[in-house]
Formats: sequence, C-alpha cells, structure tokens
Amino acid sequence: MEYTKSSNPTKLNPPLNTVHLDHRVPIYRVHMIIYTIAILAAIYHRSTSILASSTLVEAGVLWSLLVSDIILAFMWACVQAFRWRPVHRQEFLERLPDRVTWPSLDVFVCTADPHKEPPVGVVSTALSALAFDYPAEKLSVYVSDDGGADVTLFAFMEGAKFSRHWLPFCRQNGIKDRSPEAFFSSGRCCGGDEDKLKMMYESMKERVENALEKGSVSAVLASSDTQEDKHIFQQWKDFSRNNHPSVIQVLLESSKDKDVAGHVMPNLIYVSREKRPKSPHHFKAGALNALVRVSSVLTNAPIILTIDCDMYSTDPTSPQRALCYFLDPAISSDLAYVQFPQRFQGLHKNDIYGGEIKRLFTINSHGLDGICGPNYVGSNTFHARRALFGSSLQSVNANGQDKIGSKMVLEKATEVANCDHEAGTKWGDTTGFRYGSLVEDYYTGYRLHCEGWKSVFCNPPESAFLGEAPKSLNDVLSQCKRWTVGLYEVGISKYSTITFGVRKASLAAGLCYSHYAFWGFWSISVAAYAVLPQLALINNKPLFPQPSDPWFYVYVYLFLAAYIQDMADFIAYKGTFRCWWSDQRMWLIRGLTAAPFGTMQFVFKQLNISTQGFNVTSKVMDDEQSKRYDQGLFDFGVDSPFFVTLSIAAILSLCAFTVGIFRNGMVAEMFLVAFGVANCWPIYGAIFLRRDSGKMPDRVSARAFVISGLILAIGCVAFNV
Repeated sequence: MEYTKSSNPTKLNPPLNTVHLDHRVPIYRVHMIIYTIAILAAIYHRSTSILASSTLVEAGVLWSLLVSDIILAFMWACVQAFRWRPVHRQEFLERLPDRVTWPSLDVFVCTADPHKEPPVGVVSTALSALAFDYPAEKLSVYVSDDGGADVTLFAFMEGAKFSRHWLPFCRQNGIKDRSPEAFFSSGRCCGGDEDKLKMMYESMKERVENALEKGSVSAVLASSDTQEDKHIFQQWKDFSRNNHPSVIQVLLESSKDKDVAGHVMPNLIYVSREKRPKSPHHFKAGALNALVRVSSVLTNAPIILTIDCDMYSTDPTSPQRALCYFLDPAISSDLAYVQFPQRFQGLHKNDIYGGEIKRLFTINSHGLDGICGPNYVGSNTFHARRALFGSSLQSVNANGQDKIGSKMVLEKATEVANCDHEAGTKWGDTTGFRYGSLVEDYYTGYRLHCEGWKSVFCNPPESAFLGEAPKSLNDVLSQCKRWTVGLYEVGISKYSTITFGVRKASLAAGLCYSHYAFWGFWSISVAAYAVLPQLALINNKPLFPQPSDPWFYVYVYLFLAAYIQDMADFIAYKGTFRCWWSDQRMWLIRGLTAAPFGTMQFVFKQLNISTQGFNVTSKVMDDEQSKRYDQGLFDFGVDSPFFVTLSIAAILSLCAFTVGIFRNGMVAEMFLVAFGVANCWPIYGAIFLRRDSGKMPDRVSARAFVISGLILAIGCVAFNV
C-alpha cells in the first residue's frame, strides 16, 4: 500500500486516509496493447473486404459494419482510460480530531412529485440524515419541494414531531439504518419502546397518506393541530406546481428545539422556491442552487451533502469518512467533493434490469479516482461549498448571530429563493450546479474537474447509503433515455468532453467523460449487429471469415477478450455471473431502445421540434409488478415503442437462428445470432408463452411482426440483387 503524498504520514501525525493502486493495472496495460493491435488488424481486414466486394449491396453492408466497428473501437478506447490507473482508498475515522473542531454540515434532499416520490419515504430519508452521528448544533437538513405540494410540508411537519423520539431511540440502541421506513419494514421490532415508536410512526404515515389521497392537508388537520399550523396551509389555495411564491419553513431549530431525552436537535428547513410560468426553473439543478443560496443565508455550512429522496443513510458515520478527506490539509485545498457509491435495496437476486449499474457507480468511479476523481452522480456526495462558488467562498449573505427562524433572516432567505434572483448572474454557468444538461450531476462534476478541482471516491466495505432503483422495465429505459439526451447535451456542445475536456482536464479524464457523453453512439453498433448478421445468415452471404481463415481468430479474440475482461471486472467487484449476464443483456437492450430514442429526441430538440420534457422516475409499484419482479419476470405490460424495437430484434434473431441450423460454414454469423437469441429469451416468453398482464401487448407484437417481415423481405431482395 502506498500513502498519498497529501496524507504526509508520521508517527505523531498518522494519515486520515491512504490510497493504493489496483494490482491489476499491469495486466490491464498489457491487454490494452494486444487488443489495440487486434482492433487495427480487424479494421484493416474489414477495409480490404470492402475493396474486394463484388456488389454495391455487399460493400454497403461491409461499410456499415466498419462504421460500427470503429464506434466500438472508440468506445473501447474510452473505457480503457478507466483502467489506466484505478485506485482504492481507506479512511481512519479514529484519527479524526475532536468533534468540536468539525465543520458544519448542510444536507440537501430534493423531491418534486408527491405521487411519484411518496412524502413519507422522503421524510424517512431526511430523518436518516438528521440522525447522523454528528454534532447536532452543526447539522442542518434542507428539503427542496420542487412540486410545491402542501402534503410534502405537512409530512415534514409530522416528521419533525416524530424525530424528537426517533433520534434518541437510534442513539440509545445503536441503530445503523436510521430510516424509520427501512427499520420498521425490516421486522426487527421486538416489543417495548420499539412497538410504541412504530405505532407513532404508523400514525404519522397514515395521516400523511390520507392527506395525499384526499388531495388536501386541510381535510386531515385535526382539532389538536395548532392554529399556526392550519394558517400555514391556507396559502396553498392559489398554488399550482409551476406557479407559486417561495415558501420557507424552519421546522426544527437547534438553538431552541430538543428531543425527548433533552438533547439539542439539528435544524430542519423546508424550502419550496418560487416558480413562475415564464421563468426557467432548470429542474433539479435549479432546485439545488436555490438550496445553496438559502442555506448560505441560514447556516452557511462549508460542507454540503446532496442525497436523493429515495436514498437513506445506512451508516451514521459517513460524514466522518468524508471528513477524513476534507480535513487532510494537503488535498483539501482543491477537493470539490467526496463521492460515495449508490447502492440499492430490494433488487432481484439476478438483478434482471441491471439496476445496480455497477460500472457507473463503482467500477468506473475507482478508475476515474486515479485520474481526477470520480464523476458526481447526483446523490451521496459531500461537496465543498467553496467549490460551488469558485476559487473562494462567496456566500450570499451569512446569517451571523441571528437565529435562522427570525423574520429578517427568513425574508432574506425567501428573497434568494425567488425565480428572478439569478437574472444577470453566473448561477448555473460558473457558480453552483451547472445548467445546460438534463444530467446536471454529470455536467457539474465534469465542469468542476475542467476548472482544476479534484474529487475522491469513498467506497467503504459496508454500504453508507441505500436507495430504490426503478423496477419497471419501461421506467428503467425511460430514465436511461433521459440520461442519453442529457449526456449528448454535454458531449455535443462548446464544452465537449472530447475537445474542451481533453484540453482542460486531461486526455484520460476527457476519454472517461466521453465514454458517458457519447454513450448513445452504442445504438449504431448494436442495431447493426442486431440486423445485418441475421440477414446475411438467412441469405447465405458471409460477412466474416471462415474458421479456416486466420483472420477468423482475430474476430474471435476481439469478442471473447472484451466479454471475459468485462465479466472478470464485474465479478471482482462482488458481482455474480448471473448478475453480469443480466447487466450485459441490459446493455444490449438499452442500445436498442433508450439510446436510439434518446438520440432522436436530442436531434429533435436541436431542430426545435417539441419533445417530452423532464419526468420524475416513479418510485411507486403496484403489487402485480412487484410480484413479477420478485419472480424474475420481465415486465412488458405497456404499449411502448421501446418494446417494438426489442421485439423486432428478437424476431429477426429467431428467424435467422432457425435458418442457420440448416446452414454450414457461417460460424461467426451463427454464433452472433445464437448469442442474440440467448439474450432475447425473456422477450420470446413475453411474446409466445406468457398470459399475465406483464406479457408483450398484442399490438406491440403485431407491429413488430409486420416490420420484421418488411425487413426480411427488403433484405432478401437486397442481398440477392
């Protein structure tokens, strides 16, 4: 193990953290050289095959494969940047200085739609942060309600009351999973105070869910609720989601509120920024920037944690882990953020939808950590506030000695939450979270790295945060389509990763970010290999050399080496073979659905053609969907264009495989078709065998069969001209 130069370890001053290079780096680099030679050889062979082609159709098909292979080569080269210098870190919490010297911490939790993000779940996330093992007087939790929903504020008012009992319970019993929703649903309660606390929580949950169902908080306010509480909700009479004034409520104030055990409570602040129809609100990035300004007025903590509303803390000491880097004097000067991995609960044992996204959240983050630091992934991230303001801290207006609940302070906080506050400023450009992309997290991290800031990947042995991943295939693909559009908005812009990124950050960093920015390009290669080998096999027109030709083994090596290395990396990071198989299958599925549709949406957007805007991914599933997911059954139960393209690819592969059984000599084509059939197995079941509500809709199947028939007919004519 090697120490970081920043840690400067001595016997009297041992390091707060250490870092070492991944032991597989020499193997990675040798493989890069060999694989690069094989790629160049294959491109040469494909080029000479084009020159030797006898018909225009044959030349066109081979040209298509050459373009696809070049795209695959480019994306492979980008991936190798992650493997150039992956590192692993370790923190030593016991070496931290005394708690009284710790900096203040502001926690941001964002929500936007109470129907897709249940308020009780959002409250549980906030409570898990309120219960951090951190000095209460230095801890503040802000919730941004971008939906402007009175039920969300009501839920947090109820949650604030419950927190007075929940926080001391967690401390006294050493609870690690400090989300009440996760704790009580785990079945760990065993009588006494736990049962009383659970009844209190269920009562709160029932009140909030009743308010959500009835669409009005006033309808569930009891006679025991204060007149002040009732007055708060009167202002919602003229509210709409995108047209309402700023609302800021201090629900807990550490200077005066205590829990039932007499301990000081952290601050809890509700924020709903002003929205007007004619003012751009910039989605989540705009909400986060409003929180940055409001918190600068109220508490102005030098460290900010952003956490998704469907995540929660499973390790109350995670802030201390982050401090092991922020308090390291040699690396803290240019440290923008400390990124923890996103991990998810309730995934199927084989992770059928690839919801773990292990490469993005873990494997690639270790790779980037050895270059400039991991990319910001939107949640579980501890930020240095000064990095969001540039080289020096310039808060909006520090609160000073005034109480955060005072009228003067709240008026100033309300002012900076107004929608016209950013006019004529650098907010969203060089200040705060960056505008210009639907993936504001990726874009913000990228721009910070281009400005010279660094980041650190903190991946403790046990999960520090857990969350919910989409468990509906259509939701998974819709989310990925949105990411594809947002990534293009960065890759094809004046801040392009392949030009600006390489110049401002480094070649390796630019390639890593380009791997994401141009992710949608995969769709060209995946679509080509989902159609052309199938048509070639059906029409007995070879596209690859035969086993008797030495060039055949170049293609075999390229395929097997890429997949074996990918599988080895996946399993090395605590994956399983079945989860890896699901992950690579979802890569192919996304390449046929989310990537091409996201590409089209981006193109339409550039042409000023109206497209669908930002949508919140639903965290709500019905019982039938949950049951199918637990059984490992794919859910195709909606009439989606995604499933039409998937069905077409599956039908073409099945037809080609059936014909190929009776063909000899076309080994490479037959292997690719068989590989496609194996990956399409869940689709065949949904089309031909299943009768439940998650089967492929008849209209989708009918369209897919018609289009497949047309493709086969056109292919037969073209290949036999």
